[in-house]
Amino acid sequence: MTVVPLSPQAPLAERLRPQHLGEVIGQQHLLGEGMALRLAFESGQPHSCILWGPPGVGKTTIARLMADAFDAQFLSISAVLGGIKDIREAVEKAEAARTGLHPQRTIMFVDEVHRFNKGQQDAFLPHVESGLFTFIGATTENPSFEVNSALLSRAAVYVLQSLNEDDLKHIVLRAQGIHAVPAIEPDALLRLLAYADGDARRLLNTLETLAMAASREKIDPVTDDWLLRVLGERMRRYDKGGEQFYDTISALHKSVRGSDPDAALYWFVRMLDGGADPRYMARRLIRMASEDIGLADPRALRMALDAADVYERLGSPEGELTLAQCVLYLAVAPKSNAAYKAFKEAKAWVKQDGTRPVPLHLRNAPTPLMKQLDYGKGYRYAHDEEDGFAAGERYWPEGMVEPGFYRPVRRGLEIKIADKLEELKKKNSAKG
Repeated sequence: MTVVPLSPQAPLAERLRPQHLGEVIGQQHLLGEGMALRLAFESGQPHSCILWGPPGVGKTTIARLMADAFDAQFLSISAVLGGIKDIREAVEKAEAARTGLHPQRTIMFVDEVHRFNKGQQDAFLPHVESGLFTFIGATTENPSFEVNSALLSRAAVYVLQSLNEDDLKHIVLRAQGIHAVPAIEPDALLRLLAYADGDARRLLNTLETLAMAASREKIDPVTDDWLLRVLGERMRRYDKGGEQFYDTISALHKSVRGSDPDAALYWFVRMLDGGADPRYMARRLIRMASEDIGLADPRALRMALDAADVYERLGSPEGELTLAQCVLYLAVAPKSNAAYKAFKEAKAWVKQDGTRPVPLHLRNAPTPLMKQLDYGKGYRYAHDEEDGFAAGERYWPEGMVEPGFYRPVRRGLEIKIADKLEELKKKNSAKG
């Protein structure tokens, strides 16, 4: 490996920053032989792109290497701190580089591009189209939602992945290769890799902290007990409002819907471990009970509501057990989305249909005038009928065909509901 000629006092991440494509760890689905981003480097022609992936996977490094590969000026803007003024200044530098004594391309790198608003993103468009610079945006959020469609249409999107355990081990070996960190026992190394959770930046920052602490306490090798004491409670990377958050809640919901209790419990605990608010989790469980179980097991909704109430009474961590119990119940409960589908169909029907008058026999008649106008006339009170059912009575607006919104499935309680509705339908037909 080529070592960056930096002072030992420089941050470890800078000392280990790759100097050419072959030193990049991970992302071989993009950078391996014959892969898309590798071919882009080898083409000799830079193109605008969006690098989308979680923190610490090499987005900035790849952008810098692209500038080096094309002998281009590298300009960087942080969308967290920058604004239109910074964009204008960067455009001026790109113009100067293009028209200077030794003309040079410019790579315009925008970190956290999703933080720029529409107007700020639009400011890049004319310069991308004119070829003044090659635009590279880095984002941890789904560019489909966070990057303007006009800018997105002019840029290739490359999806970067979290580093796996072997990738992270390789980084540790590199750090040890320049004597930046001491030896680490196998158990301690596994804990360290789990703590990094696929994030190279987090791993390098932690290694740097551990190296200083180990030197101060004369620890060599690093043991698991000592590492646990230094790190404190293990925390995983988790973006409570970003892409990973919604991916994980989606996995939980789909595991419940798919009746896999172990998988559902796993994703539930993953969210809690990552810092998700248990109250949010409780609300999602209530929704699952209505959307995916419904009348196949009405107890599911009651259990979800009770679990939310118990959590409010006990708080964390005691109340989390009740939420976990609810997750398991929802996963093993019979599934039906018949009520959910019926509600959506009814909403769509009413939205496109006209405002049909209520039939006279179904109208309320609290005044003498209304009775004179035949409001409520001919209405049959179901409780006075045989079996509490007014066979043949019609409850729809005049001339409206019954659309049949609710179609029970043959699972759980809805088996009995379907049988009951079929029986009532036969009684109505007999009176027809």
